Amino acid sequence: MSDLNITIVQSDLHWEDIPANLEHLALLLEDVDPHTDLIVLPEVFNTGFPVDPEKFAENESGPTIQWMREMAARHDCVITGSMLFDENGKFYNRLIWMQPDGSYDHYSKRHVFTLGEEADIIQPGQENKIFKLKGWKIKPQVCYDLRFPVWAKNTYSDDGFEYDLLFYVANWPAVRSFVWKHLLVARALENQTYVVGVNRIGRDGLGHDYSGDSCLVNAKGQVVSDFKENAEQLKSYSISMDEMNAFRNKFNVGLDWDKFTIE
Repeated sequence: MSDLNITIVQSDLHWEDIPANLEHLALLLEDVDPHTDLIVLPEVFNTGFPVDPEKFAENESGPTIQWMREMAARHDCVITGSMLFDENGKFYNRLIWMQPDGSYDHYSKRHVFTLGEEADIIQPGQENKIFKLKGWKIKPQVCYDLRFPVWAKNTYSDDGFEYDLLFYVANWPAVRSFVWKHLLVARALENQTYVVGVNRIGRDGLGHDYSGDSCLVNAKGQVVSDFKENAEQLKSYSISMDEMNAFRNKFNVGLDWDKFTIE
């Protein structure tokens, strides 16, 4: 099984300014490692969070999807991040998984943030997704989903583990950074998987501060690499399936995981 090369983009975001965000991120991506297989952007990377979907939600013909197609083709890799999406008049916080050939899949945020009034304007997603890339099975999640471990739970069967990489894109405020960092480690430990967390920095239009704290955690719960607080950074990593499988085979708690269904 080949290694997977991931680029994490920890960036500031321009409040409610789609053209400025797309231009800024395109400049940052000029420094992407040419061997990258996957670029991960923050949650609502084109607008900031939360904003009025009546004004800023797009559909597949909008500028953000077109920009993602251009970036995926230019860098010959998958690019992913979430945006406000308008689907027949219903609004979703939707993660787009854009492939170099211009085709894409998506995952809509399941747990919309009631305390931040997101639940008043955004429809919750109903479907868990697993994307595949270079033989890796990859599970996407968005921000507040991190607080709900059942929704992210890995499974194990005769076919092996359901997924090999779990990632979260976020606008997670600095005031709760302790929770962010510790729950990412917990998700890696309880699911025996790599976990990537990608968060923004800066201050949004409502006065909320974001410190970033993006990181990569291995299946042992070790933080392989983290980012400087409050610093705009782009980092690339190579993760090893062989290394993770060696650990899983030696200490496979998946054999004893509970089986359950989600309503």
